[in-house]
Amino acid sequence: MATPIGVSGPAAAATTRDLRLDVARGLAMFIILVAHIPGNPWAGWIPARFGFSDATEIFVFCSGMASAIAFGGSFERKGWAIGTARVAFRCWQVYWAHICLFFFVAMTMAALDTYGSFEGSYVHELNLGWFFDDPARQIVGIFTLTYVPNYFDILPMYLVILAMMPLMMALVRISVAAAITGSLLLWTAANLGLLPLPAEPWGDRQWFFNPFGWQLLFFTGFGYMRGWLPKPPRSAGLAWAAAAFLVLGAPFGSWKVFLWLNDAWPALGAQIRATWPITEELRFKTEFGLLRYIHFLSLAYVAWYWAGEGGRRLSSLYNGRFGHFMLTIITKVGQQSLAVFVSSMALARLIGFAFDQLGRSFIVVTAGNLFGFFLLVLVAYTASWFKTQPWRSKRI
Repeated sequence: MATPIGVSGPAAAATTRDLRLDVARGLAMFIILVAHIPGNPWAGWIPARFGFSDATEIFVFCSGMASAIAFGGSFERKGWAIGTARVAFRCWQVYWAHICLFFFVAMTMAALDTYGSFEGSYVHELNLGWFFDDPARQIVGIFTLTYVPNYFDILPMYLVILAMMPLMMALVRISVAAAITGSLLLWTAANLGLLPLPAEPWGDRQWFFNPFGWQLLFFTGFGYMRGWLPKPPRSAGLAWAAAAFLVLGAPFGSWKVFLWLNDAWPALGAQIRATWPITEELRFKTEFGLLRYIHFLSLAYVAWYWAGEGGRRLSSLYNGRFGHFMLTIITKVGQQSLAVFVSSMALARLIGFAFDQLGRSFIVVTAGNLFGFFLLVLVAYTASWFKTQPWRSKRI
């Protein structure tokens, strides 16, 4: 995982990308694709099946770190107003990415229902019947973010968190403690149910990802990269303690691991099951419960410790031909995470449709997932190429 390099205090700022950051975000993009393909057997082996946190935490934490690099310096060099303008432009991009993603997926699901000859409804599978039954009302909800279907909930959460950045940068001008306190207060209020956001106009369902809870993780990553938070000590004891929490906590955060233990030791399984009501609120995903936070930080610390000082152990993988090839690809995907994420959410439904038609044999599932990975890599390299603006003439 990425950590601040050469940070000596709150005023220090990371200005260059970190290999660990891009690798972590790239891996998260592949995991998110696997997780969102309907009926994907590979989804049984993603990190979410073995603990409290999952790829969403990786995405949000690393986005906070990347934002510290991409936007944090603008506030210091150009001032608060220009920094805020740059963040607003990014919010604009994320907003339209969300809108386009919704309409593309809704269109493809409608096309499958309209022109396909199979049982069931892909529109209703995504719970989009409300939109097609009353488009005039729901299109207003889509554009005002008062109608946020579950499948389309990550980008609105990310958008609101980005919009909080100018507030945090204003608070840190008072003191680092003020910014940290503000983030903690928002997280506490969200976990107490004080800051709900309506996800649909016809019911009381809330946003699946409450940004006021998840901002704590985003600004933890942001704070590390900006130097608001100290670099953690490198300690084998802490690494072993974090690893122990990940292993021992797995039966409490994962039904998959719980069932394994319950089959082997029913008495132990009964004791573990009895603790679930006690930990239920602490592991809620919507408000980003405390156990998810601790689990992710433990996972991040173990990964950071393994990567070595300055990421030397991870960088050493570049020395091998295969390692260099894989890290180059994963890094590129991590650097173009917004374009890759939007593409993966659209692609996942189509791969799921292919599985429905061809079956879910080992060969079909493997080919479908690997083809999806290939397309994500293609999107990343294409987006990177467009960002170079090759059509612009270079000055001599």
